[in-house]
Amino acid sequence: MEARLNLFESPVMAKVVKHLVAAGKAVADSSLPLATQELVRLRVSQINGCAFCVDMHTKEAAHAGETATRLNLVAAWREATVFTEAERAALELAEQGTRLADAAGGVPDDVWANAAKHYDEEQLAALVCVITLINAFNRGNVITQQPAGDYQPGQFA
Repeated sequence: MEARLNLFESPVMAKVVKHLVAAGKAVADSSLPLATQELVRLRVSQINGCAFCVDMHTKEAAHAGETATRLNLVAAWREATVFTEAERAALELAEQGTRLADAAGGVPDDVWANAAKHYDEEQLAALVCVITLINAFNRGNVITQQPAGDYQPGQFA
């Protein structure tokens, strides 16, 4: 598969991606656990069918010490016993925040309340931002058909 658009050669796209990456730095510097960030990025990317981001975030999470068992079970997190209650709340918020068109009224109050039981305001803000940013990256990558499989951990650091 060949990408429809080179994201680094397009001046407009390169500028936008630069700003998205900068926004992601605020999330990375937050107190939201890195493992939670990567699990959320992976689950959202699975839902959106973004192979590039599934590849990237699986490898980044593994590089950061995430286990193969947990990574393999992200798509079936509801039935898996390997996630904490806080991670489960984050994954539910990520799914609801990604599938906005599936639920009239957006993210249900009970989903937000459950996340708020496990994360403080700064962490909730970071969680909302990581969900928002990965959805933006997914959409750009899927629209332009960015190929997957060759990503190396830290490639864009």
